Amino acid sequence: MLLLSGCGTSMIAGSASGPDHSAASNGSSNSNTTSGGPTSNTTAATPGPQNGGGPPYLVKSLQVTIEVKDTRTAAGSILAWIAATDNKSTTMGQQYTNEGNGVYNVTLQVSVQATLYPEVEQYLLNYPAKNGGTLLSLQENVQDVTNDYISTQAQIATLQTEHKRLLDLLSTATSLSDILSLDQQLTTVEGQLQQIEAHQQALVGEVTFYNVTVNLQSTGLPAPVTQSGFNFGGTLHDAWNAALVFAGWLAVVVTWLAVFSIFVLPLVAIILAIRSVRRRRIGRSPRMSKVPAST
Repeated sequence: MLLLSGCGTSMIAGSASGPDHSAASNGSSNSNTTSGGPTSNTTAATPGPQNGGGPPYLVKSLQVTIEVKDTRTAAGSILAWIAATDNKSTTMGQQYTNEGNGVYNVTLQVSVQATLYPEVEQYLLNYPAKNGGTLLSLQENVQDVTNDYISTQAQIATLQTEHKRLLDLLSTATSLSDILSLDQQLTTVEGQLQQIEAHQQALVGEVTFYNVTVNLQSTGLPAPVTQSGFNFGGTLHDAWNAALVFAGWLAVVVTWLAVFSIFVLPLVAIILAIRSVRRRRIGRSPRMSKVPAST
């Protein structure tokens, strides 16, 4: 029984010494495509080995920069089209930057299904020409994670087999030391299995949904409207606005006075009453001094 436990320990160590999933696999590849103006540039690396001749597992991301007149309208139409085309798409973020005079630069981040990604890419590629805009750039990044994906699946299968073997041994173990040893090995295997399964789920998400970033830039600020000569309508409008500002300021002053009059009026009344009493006393004092003394 102890010999079997030792074998189990060596198998766990062999499983744990597999490749690091966080690092890029040997079959990774990057493909960048840039389109803008009359020129385009495409670079691609040689793809890595595939899964037994089957399709590779790819992680793609797309970044498109488009120049249009009304960026907010364009953003709404692009999001509406993607949502109608891919009902599982997710809007990851929207950013509106005010450039002044009602002009905005917009950035959209969307996650789309890998199966519908080519259709979305083609739509964004053709959008400027169909809507009076200009395609400034289109960049696609591709990473081949086939080796990582296959290695992860193999390690999960190995750990699941080891987990089942340890459970079978634990069900027949009678020695306390064997039970404790098998229980410790089970805990280690289960921890490794959870970690690798989480990595597999992350890979599945990356190869199932691709991120698309759309940058919408305005064609420029509108030219200011210039007026020459005297404009009666404009002058009247400015005078009316000035009158409204003055009326608002006057209303504020009256409101403050009305509120503080609750405290000011009683104080003024007290001061006036005191002054009136003092005047009366001062008026009586000279009369008293003129009365002759009695003999």
